[in-house]
Amino acid sequence: MSASLNIARRAAELERLAFLDPLTGLANRQFAEITLNARLEELQRYGWRFGVIFIDIDNFKDINDRHGHDAGDEVLKMVAKTLQNSVRAFDVVSRWGGEEYVAVVAHVEGDELAATANRRRALVEQSSIPAARSIRVTISLGATLARQHDTMGSPMTRSHAAHGT
Repeated sequence: MSASLNIARRAAELERLAFLDPLTGLANRQFAEITLNARLEELQRYGWRFGVIFIDIDNFKDINDRHGHDAGDEVLKMVAKTLQNSVRAFDVVSRWGGEEYVAVVAHVEGDELAATANRRRALVEQSSIPAARSIRVTISLGATLARQHDTMGSPMTRSHAAHGT
């Protein structure tokens, strides 16, 4: 293998790692922000609609306090896996921070976005952690469609407000 090919592979691996959350394997906040900006450009240029779903694990502090941080990490990973397995190839789910996630859902209208959000809520509630089946996990979420003149923060602010926090 040539040195330049090895360097190129290593650079690609480092770039991939720069955009991943190390615990969950989901895209990280930085990648979510890049995706939001790209989707906003598509909306403004081509009129391609998209939505944002803000997702928060309910009572996460209580899970950590009652079951320990290792169990909390397992909950974060289970929710991440459930969310990731419920998206289309062109949608992005990212860990926004702590116990918060953001889904950027492309090519969607209002009723579809609400149905998508509710489907994700139900899937998480039906999921379990094999080593800790006694932990019941639920999520709260808020969703909004992006608007033609939104900035990157606008749909995030609306989806967070719709979440109720």
